[in-house]
Amino acid sequence: MNKFKYLKISNNKKIRYLSNNFHDKLYIVFLHGFMSDIEGEKPTAIYKFAKKNKLGFLALEYSGHGKSSGKFASGNISKWSKDVEISIKKIVKKNNFILIGSSMGAWLGLNQFRIFKKQIKGFLGIGSAPEFLENLIWKKFTKKMKVEMIKKGIYHLKHGNYEYPISYQLIKDGRKNKVLNKKITLKIKVTMIHGNKDEVVPQVYSKKVLKIFSKAKKKLIIIKNGNHSLSNKLGLKKIIIELNKIISNVI
Repeated sequence: MNKFKYLKISNNKKIRYLSNNFHDKLYIVFLHGFMSDIEGEKPTAIYKFAKKNKLGFLALEYSGHGKSSGKFASGNISKWSKDVEISIKKIVKKNNFILIGSSMGAWLGLNQFRIFKKQIKGFLGIGSAPEFLENLIWKKFTKKMKVEMIKKGIYHLKHGNYEYPISYQLIKDGRKNKVLNKKITLKIKVTMIHGNKDEVVPQVYSKKVLKIFSKAKKKLIIIKNGNHSLSNKLGLKKIIIELNKIISNVI
């Protein structure tokens, strides 16, 4: 059973997280996707891998996600990126770490490079979705949907069995968090994993992330018949294999 903990960020803000602390060891930091949490197959599998290999680990739920405090509709990329930054500073501290970003988590991860560039030793993206708010949501809205969102401040987007409360402030904040036009010059290993049956985020997003890294050892892995989450046995196996390769490049 995973033992979840809480990190008090302010008087009215608590972040739920899962960690495995090893002093002076390499850490793995897992960042989940939009409206997701840390109880899924991916953080669980990576946490077990870190424990087995005596590596530090951190996975956190941004405000308004999972069991962390706050309302989802009040959150945005800036706030969630700040949650990640504070959690890394409090838990990972000065240790080096490898970032794993799943979907939106890859966007939040890219925002960490300007703060932790000396500590980040590798980056693994899973169905990476930087700048998805503008390109995959706002641009696909009809004029009627856009008018409703601007008027009410929110639009409840139905997708499959889920309903996503998309706030207008979230869309506007996303525009302030452009990452695809920036260059990262770190000489690290960067691997993007994407399912070829991903119906949520096109593969081109993983390719766009790789273009940001001008001096990295880059690799794109396409999983045959893989969906967006890649949480099945084959997807998880591939994630762990590629993570292990990044670690062996660091240690």
